[in-house]
Amino acid sequence: MFLKGRWYSDRLHTEVTMARWGVYGQPVLVFPTAGGDAEEIERFQLIHVLAPLLKAGRIKVYSIDSVAGRAWFAREGSVEHRMWLQNQFHQYVRHEVVPAIRQDCQTDDIPIWVTGSSIGAFHSVAMVCRFPDVFTRALAMSGTYDLLRFAETNHFTHDYWVSSPLHFVPALRGPHLEVLRRRFIVLASGEGRWENIGESWHMAHILGSHGVPNRVDPWGPQWDHDWITWREKLPQYLSEWTSQTASASVG
Repeated sequence: MFLKGRWYSDRLHTEVTMARWGVYGQPVLVFPTAGGDAEEIERFQLIHVLAPLLKAGRIKVYSIDSVAGRAWFAREGSVEHRMWLQNQFHQYVRHEVVPAIRQDCQTDDIPIWVTGSSIGAFHSVAMVCRFPDVFTRALAMSGTYDLLRFAETNHFTHDYWVSSPLHFVPALRGPHLEVLRRRFIVLASGEGRWENIGESWHMAHILGSHGVPNRVDPWGPQWDHDWITWREKLPQYLSEWTSQTASASVG
């Protein structure tokens, strides 16, 4: 079942859209690529390859507009504006999208998985690291994690710092870090055209050096930075993860 909702976000100062596929199951929030919207994953047939999991009630898939990603790649406004928008986007996800998902699932504390490709991978890692009380698992595919290269600057604001896991994870301490250490992040990447698996290894080093469980999955040189890759890989991970969850519940 497909549903779509739209509302005005005071945090982002714009209209936003959230789409949902499925009726019940583990909620999975999919972040679009840079210029994508909430229905991008349907147009590029990701929903089609996830159909068996959706029909079996193993997952419910949600997606939203890539407001911050679009601003980065369109060079919208000043660099400072883009950094502000990146932080606001994460706050919007936590305080607007999460309640909407939980209301839809009719469960006030249901844990949410996140995934995405390219800049969607960045947001997936950031969500688990910033809000580990809500987001418990991330599959970051073909990720790019140092967004400063799109700003052509080495200077950044507080908004950027608090929303970039490469920067804020080393500063985490106390209960926040303890909760994060009970989460799991997969950093998966091909090594074909337009891929840079080095970014995944760098992110993994930051996470691992602070005790955050993670794994880098190298897919090899035959896999490019492309929807063909992500359509092949995402169902495999979600099938494995939901099987593990079901086994743990039975056990």
